[in-house]
Amino acid sequence: MKKSLVALAVLAASGAAMAQSSVTLYGVADLWFGSVNNDNGTTSLTQTLLESGGVNTSRWGLKGSEDLGGGLKANFNLQQGIKLDDGSASVATLAFNRQSWVGFSGGFGAVRLGRTTTAFDDVSGTSDAVLDSKLAPMGYVFKSTLYSARQNNMFYYQAPDFGGFSGAISYALGEDKTATTSATSTTSLNLTYAGDPVTAQLGYQVEDVINAVGQGDKNYFRLGGTYAFGPAVAKLTYGKAGNISNVDGADATEWQLGVDYVLSPALVLTGSLAQSSDNVKAGDFTRKGFGLAAKYIMSKRTFLYGGYEADTTTKTNVADQKHSVLAVGVQHNF
Repeated sequence: MKKSLVALAVLAASGAAMAQSSVTLYGVADLWFGSVNNDNGTTSLTQTLLESGGVNTSRWGLKGSEDLGGGLKANFNLQQGIKLDDGSASVATLAFNRQSWVGFSGGFGAVRLGRTTTAFDDVSGTSDAVLDSKLAPMGYVFKSTLYSARQNNMFYYQAPDFGGFSGAISYALGEDKTATTSATSTTSLNLTYAGDPVTAQLGYQVEDVINAVGQGDKNYFRLGGTYAFGPAVAKLTYGKAGNISNVDGADATEWQLGVDYVLSPALVLTGSLAQSSDNVKAGDFTRKGFGLAAKYIMSKRTFLYGGYEADTTTKTNVADQKHSVLAVGVQHNF
């Protein structure tokens, strides 16, 4: 009888512990089919493709948390990008190339330690129309898309929500430097507001090249906002890229204007215009593009999408360079 009572007590304690912690297998399976054309003014090449990651990078991961009491939780996330078209890892040399961190969360906010996205990356596409996807011109036109989206050896802090306002800051150590070679440390921050009918995001990131003589620190600025009116959501993004390719004074200024229109609970139409202009030191190029797409929601976890994107790069006395994408795809979340 005593042994039975002890066994029941052990099982009860085990059940309570399991109830306080969890591990989840999750992922995104995203595949698109279409054609891509590249025309440099001399030759034109069109390829028919079946590729992974039209709207979001295909991935799988493990994440979990443990309730430590008093509102404090321990958390982790391990995430690997995958290519559905050939089954390979996005980065074959890394076991978890997208996320690999441990941290804590509570009333103070959340902390991540390890490899994770920068604070700038977490808001960079929030106000991008056309699903912030392969069909969105901002991804091809903006020079500020050249930023490093995730970093190793990072400290990340996410502030709690204060009446719709929040923010985050991250810092990645430049651990690879030596007395003769350079490395990059990255400082990044964001400020956000989420309300009805307005949202706004500000992001800034500096990639500091350590032990490099004559190279400017790359920096990126992004200001975005959305405004909902009826079935439509207007989206605006303004950006700047500084010291492009670590060249002092090589800058670009850019903007994106778009709209999402909810035609029905299952169907969303979206369009976008984008432009970016370099100064003379960055090459004096101007890039313009547009994109149109539709998203059809089949369930809470699955949707279809399709559309067209085209962009052109121009410079005086240089042949225009043109690029376009025509694609349809499907995404399933698990």
